[in-house]
Amino acid sequence: MDIGQILKSTANCPCGRNHTVDVKAVEIGSGLLNKVGEILEKHGFPKKILVVSDNNALRVSKGILDNLMECGFVFDARVFQNQRTADITEVEEIEALCKNVDGVLAVGTGSVDDICRYAAARQNKRFAIFGTAPSMDGYASDGSPITFGSFKLTCQAKQPEIIIADTKILAEAPVELKSAGFGDMIAKCVGLVDWRVSNILTGEYYCENIANLTREAVKRITALADKVTLNNEKAAGAIMESLIFTGIAMKLAGTSRPASGCEHIISHFWESKKLEQGLISDFHGKKVGVATLMVAKEYHKMAQLESIKAHKENIDWKEIEQAYGENLAPEMLKLNTPTVTDEVDPAVFEEKWQEIRQIIRDELPTYEELMKLFKLTGAATTIEEIAVSPELCKLAYKYHPFMRRRISLMRLRWMFDYPTEYCPQ
Repeated sequence: MDIGQILKSTANCPCGRNHTVDVKAVEIGSGLLNKVGEILEKHGFPKKILVVSDNNALRVSKGILDNLMECGFVFDARVFQNQRTADITEVEEIEALCKNVDGVLAVGTGSVDDICRYAAARQNKRFAIFGTAPSMDGYASDGSPITFGSFKLTCQAKQPEIIIADTKILAEAPVELKSAGFGDMIAKCVGLVDWRVSNILTGEYYCENIANLTREAVKRITALADKVTLNNEKAAGAIMESLIFTGIAMKLAGTSRPASGCEHIISHFWESKKLEQGLISDFHGKKVGVATLMVAKEYHKMAQLESIKAHKENIDWKEIEQAYGENLAPEMLKLNTPTVTDEVDPAVFEEKWQEIRQIIRDELPTYEELMKLFKLTGAATTIEEIAVSPELCKLAYKYHPFMRRRISLMRLRWMFDYPTEYCPQ
C-alpha cells in the first residue's frame, strides 16, 4: 500500500483540512512472518520492545519471536489466553509493562490491537502491528473501543506506524473471522449515510475525498465477496488492504465517521449489556454485520416516506436511564448533556428530507442486496447466530443512539415520531 499516494490524493483538499497519517509503512505479502524483524528494522522501529499477543495469534505466528531475536530485538512479552475484550484494566496492565521499553508490537487482531494502541498512546511509545486475520477494520485506526466497567467508549489512541501481514496466515484464518471482516467493511455504507445526514443538518465536518476512499474500499471488498471464505492468499491480502484503508480514512478525517455509524453503536450496546452479565460477545465484525442488515432494512423503509413532520425531541429520560441500568446510565447521561439533537433545527430537517432520502438510496444497498453478499461470504445474518436475544435486540434497537453523542438517522427517529419499538429481525 502506497501511503504517499493516499496522502497525495487528499492534498489541497477542498474540505480545507490538512490530512495527515502516522502510518509509515503497510507491508502485506506471502512469507512476511519470517521478515517481521527485518521490516521493523528497515523502518526504524526501536529494538527494545514489548510484544503483546494471545495464544491463538501467537500459535499462527509461530517463529515470530525467534525472528525478532535474530534481528537483534530485545523484548518482554505479554501473552493473553484468549483476548476477546479490550478493558481499561488490560490497558493499564500493558501501560505498566511498556514503561521500560521504547515500542509496542501487537501480534494479533481486534482487542489485542485495541489495548496496545491505547496503552502506547497514553505512554507515548512507538507502535506497530503484525496482523493475523482480516477480521476487522481497526488495524490503521487511531481510536480504540475500550470498556470502562461495562460501558464501551471509543478513546483517542495511537495509529500504528508500521502494519505487517503475511497473506499465508490471513488466508488460513478461520472462515468465521474472514466473514466478520466482511461484515465490518460492508457496515461503512451505513456510516456514510449517518455522516452525510449529520453534515447537512448540523454542519458537522464532512470530506468527500475521504468518503470516496471508504467507498472504494467497500467496492473492492464487495467484488471479492465470493472469495472471502476461500484459502486464497491474493483475496485475503486484498481484503486486508481494504480493511486497513478504512482505518487510514478515519485518521485522515480525524473522526470514526468514515468507518462507522449507528450499526457500530448497536454492537457496542449489545456488548456492554452482555458484559454486565459476565458474558463475552461474539466477534465484532459479526455483530456489526447483523446490525447493518437491521439498519439497512429500517433506513430504506424511512426513505419511502414522502415527507416528515419534525419537532424537538420529547424524551422521557427516566425511561432511558431505566433501559441502561444503574451501571451504564451515568456515563450515558454525561454523553447526552446537552442532548445532541439540540443542534438540529426541525424546519431544516423537514426541508432536507428529500435529500436525506436520496442519500440513503445512493449510499446504502438494500436489505435484499446485502443478504446476497452476506450469504456469499458466510457472514452471520441473524441475532441467533451472534447469541443476542430478541429482548436485547429490541432494547438496543430503541435505546442504542444514546450511547454516543452522535447524530444518526436512528437517533433522529425521536424527532419525527417514527416507531422506535420495532425490531426488524
